[in-house]
Amino acid sequence: MLKAALAQMEVIPGRPDLNSAKIMAMVDEARNNGAELIIFPEMSIPGYLIGDMWEQESFLRDCELYGEKVCEAAVDICIMFGNVAMDWQKYNNDGRVRKYNAFFIAKDRKFWGSDNFPYPFRIKTLQPNYREFDDDRHFFSLQKLAIEQDCAAASLLTPVQVPFGTRTVSFGCMLCEDGWSDHYHVQPMEILARQKPDLLVNISCSPFTLGKNLKRNRLFSQQVRKASVPLIYVNNVGLQNNGKTVYTFDGYSTVYNKRGEIVDYAPAFTEMISYLELSDINVREAMVPPGDATTEVVYGALRYGVEKFLRSIGLKDVVVGVSGGIDSAVAAALYTDILGPEHVYLVNMPSVFNSRTTRDLSYELARNLGCWYTEISIQEAVNHTVDQLSSAEVKNWRTGIVKQLTVSPFVTENIQARDRSSRILAGVAAALQGGFTCNANKTEMTVGYCTLYGDEAGFLAALSDLWKHQVYAVAEYLNQTVYGREVIPVGIIRLKPSAELSWEQAVDEGKGDPIIYPYHDYLFRAFVERWNRATPEEILTWYAAGTLEKEIGCQAGLLAEIFASPEEFINDLERWWKLYMGMGVAKRIQAPPVLAVTRRAFGFDHRESQTGGYLSTRYKALKEELLSKEVGSRE
Repeated sequence: MLKAALAQMEVIPGRPDLNSAKIMAMVDEARNNGAELIIFPEMSIPGYLIGDMWEQESFLRDCELYGEKVCEAAVDICIMFGNVAMDWQKYNNDGRVRKYNAFFIAKDRKFWGSDNFPYPFRIKTLQPNYREFDDDRHFFSLQKLAIEQDCAAASLLTPVQVPFGTRTVSFGCMLCEDGWSDHYHVQPMEILARQKPDLLVNISCSPFTLGKNLKRNRLFSQQVRKASVPLIYVNNVGLQNNGKTVYTFDGYSTVYNKRGEIVDYAPAFTEMISYLELSDINVREAMVPPGDATTEVVYGALRYGVEKFLRSIGLKDVVVGVSGGIDSAVAAALYTDILGPEHVYLVNMPSVFNSRTTRDLSYELARNLGCWYTEISIQEAVNHTVDQLSSAEVKNWRTGIVKQLTVSPFVTENIQARDRSSRILAGVAAALQGGFTCNANKTEMTVGYCTLYGDEAGFLAALSDLWKHQVYAVAEYLNQTVYGREVIPVGIIRLKPSAELSWEQAVDEGKGDPIIYPYHDYLFRAFVERWNRATPEEILTWYAAGTLEKEIGCQAGLLAEIFASPEEFINDLERWWKLYMGMGVAKRIQAPPVLAVTRRAFGFDHRESQTGGYLSTRYKALKEELLSKEVGSRE
């Protein structure tokens, strides 16, 4: 019998001192509970998403130092953990010192594994370089090591033999991506399984995204069933970021028996140690974990991420600009749930274009939540700004020509948005020594339907990875489950979305945003989140074939209700595509960090450059064909 402990720990990025102290404490706890083996996540000493801190040699030396301290603690217990491993005599392809993403096994105060491998540790074979990952920038992979040593990668993928009393246990060691090998030439799990280890172990630092655990369970179960060797997967919890995108880590550590069935898992977003006898894995009863694509899961990730982010930056008081709309209402309820109403300040900032309806709804929201509330009009300041700009003389000193600035209605709209955020909210937050939120959703962020230094400003864009329909779903969840009562007024949920920046957006007259959310949510999602991202060529091809609604997932029959002709459809498509690839990019570059929830969040997860909106040759031909048919049908 071998009792194992699965340490689903919170890893703090860039703090090997704190992480190693946590590891030591969890080792002591596991040892006291009779565990002979404890397994920690990938990169559990340095953290994973730490940017170019990997280029700081003093930091690397500290990671080594704390790894040695963990090894010294491996008395009467075997410790598996992730750390950066150094070969100070060799170099990466960039000329910097050689670094490996490594899996260490410490027992009896020494590292194991050098009997059949060049180092006393194992290294990552498959290094992801997509989405938020950038592993080849920093680490030397097992595949590269095999090329350097002029051997096959499979010859380096060998189990680690560790003695436990009179018995030696064989461990097949993998790091995160090594299990996601379906599109790689090298298959680490299959290669290790052929050598008949007693147990496969995958240590991971895998960020949460909606639906990811379901996919991992499906993939890992299939591989384990084929290998007929049980697998333990240990992931971390906590919050890490790469600057523009903030990721939660849900843990969800899982045990698979040799038939690929799940026999145990740790709850999401919970730091904990769980225990099991390794000999029991294959006889335990299989279980079905809960789904991970529900609104409950979305809200759990949002709440966990925002709370961790606030703690990490030391922010205790938050200011939310509330408009009477759904996004600001959800933000207000979310922050109140996390901080309590005494630390949340709601500010309504009306102009002449804001209706009594939305002003009353903002007040009702604040009253329901019990938050601090104030109403500060922006109209006087907006008038003053418009007057200043309109009366300013702009002179060319070379030619002597003088001209006046023209303040269009569109410019006036943006002046209102900037005055609210850059002046009022920033001022209130400074007075409270707090911060103000960005309430933009993903639909708006995709096409830049937000104002630079205005409603796109703030310390964190907590809702900017949620499409508009997801924001509504979270609103209902807040009322029904989190609070158990109507804190977000039903009037806000039923109100037509509107920026209320002109009389053309008067909500009491049923006017509002130019975005038709039941359709554009799904169109924009096809631009952003499909693995093979859709462009106008694909969209128009599907439209011509009559399959667009099915392909993007919107309601059947919706296109006929919205567009009277192919010309209208094409004009709409090109409008939003050019904004998504054009001004939307410029605005996203300057937006606050986005809290990731979906399979591709804006920021480092969605790498882009300011190139404008390209339309392919095939798209142009198909467009001409559709428009010619339309003209022909009229004649």
